[in-house]
Amino acid sequence: MRRIILNDSNHIAPFNETARDLQVQNKPLWLWQRDLLNEKYIIDEEREYPDIEIAKKFEDDASPTIMHRDNLFFNKALLDAFHEQALAEGGPCQLAFSVEDQAIKEHVLPLSSNLIEQDGLYLAELWYLPAGFNQYEDAKPIKIDTKPRERGYYHIPPYMATEFGDLIYWLPENVFVPIDNWVHVFVANILFGVFARGADSEDAINKSWQKKLKILWTSILEQKHVISNSEVVIIGKNCNIDPTAVIHGVTTIGDNVTIGAGAVIDNCMIGDNVTVSQGCQLMLSVVGDGCFLPFRASLFMTTLMENTSVSQNTCLQLCVVGRDSFIGAGNTFTDFNILGGPLRTFTLKGKLEDTNMLILGGCVGHNCRISSGHTFYAARMVESDVVLIATEEKHIITKNVSYEMSDHHPYSDKYKYPRLYPRKDGT
Repeated sequence: MRRIILNDSNHIAPFNETARDLQVQNKPLWLWQRDLLNEKYIIDEEREYPDIEIAKKFEDDASPTIMHRDNLFFNKALLDAFHEQALAEGGPCQLAFSVEDQAIKEHVLPLSSNLIEQDGLYLAELWYLPAGFNQYEDAKPIKIDTKPRERGYYHIPPYMATEFGDLIYWLPENVFVPIDNWVHVFVANILFGVFARGADSEDAINKSWQKKLKILWTSILEQKHVISNSEVVIIGKNCNIDPTAVIHGVTTIGDNVTIGAGAVIDNCMIGDNVTVSQGCQLMLSVVGDGCFLPFRASLFMTTLMENTSVSQNTCLQLCVVGRDSFIGAGNTFTDFNILGGPLRTFTLKGKLEDTNMLILGGCVGHNCRISSGHTFYAARMVESDVVLIATEEKHIITKNVSYEMSDHHPYSDKYKYPRLYPRKDGT
């Protein structure tokens, strides 16, 4: 099987990096794609092209081919469903979804530039071509049902629901997200990641008495609560976990992790070499390799990429933070627009668009340094390489923070503070 990868050259703000290099589910997206496809198919050759037009100049044989854009996040269930229907069809196929699919409509379509609407379907850039690349123009759309389930995390006060209705999410079994915006990173990691994984586990338990009995029996043997035993909480090697820490499933913890006294972890994904100190609270969050959380740091539905630190008394809600960043003590990222109206952010085309989210935190890029004492308005971005120092005049962040607004005066001392993540145009 040949694998053709179509490169997406767009840089995702505020990271100033292509989607393929961003961490999703604690893996670079390119590695996530490769591992899933290698598990499903026998891939003996890989080729990369900037676009289909360039591929036409070089692809002319009949080798069986799987072709996809490199900014796509999908799970095994989606790949299995697509492959099964493609084999049944017997010819070239392209992944598609119904325009009425709630998971796609509510969480993927907003801010997206990769889905093409045609004949009541959204066409995605994933093809199965059994007789080679030249079949792609004849590919038949194969409609896949994401099997969305309506879930709410908590009951919200009436004043928050007046304008938009109740706060609910549509969590798919068959996951698919093109990463065109930092909000899609949030969706892939949290809504379609740890949140959907918890829904999958809950559904599996409710459908199977054997599963229920196995969890119950494991709890009895381990003398733990049914949501804390080794069937739902997976712990890696060489971990040091204080006995007073509370860990509920579905949670996975990597190798060489330290968890301090009184920490509370609920339905999270934690990478390798992570320190979660005393009194920290983590719920529905993804924490990358090498992250450090001092005492009383709090994460709710938040993604931290690798080697990032969040200091004491800082609360991150529905946020995404890039790699190698530091967020100081006592920072607050708000997630609800108390003045009403939609939360908006910038698309790849530089246009301000509705996120279709009632609540949404902020996004911090790579290699940022944020001092103590800031308050960030909802859905604001801090660009990569920014240093931000709170002052009496500048501690409430009401607008996106660009590199030019950084407190280290980049143009006067550019050699002392080299830029690690420049924009696509080099600035």
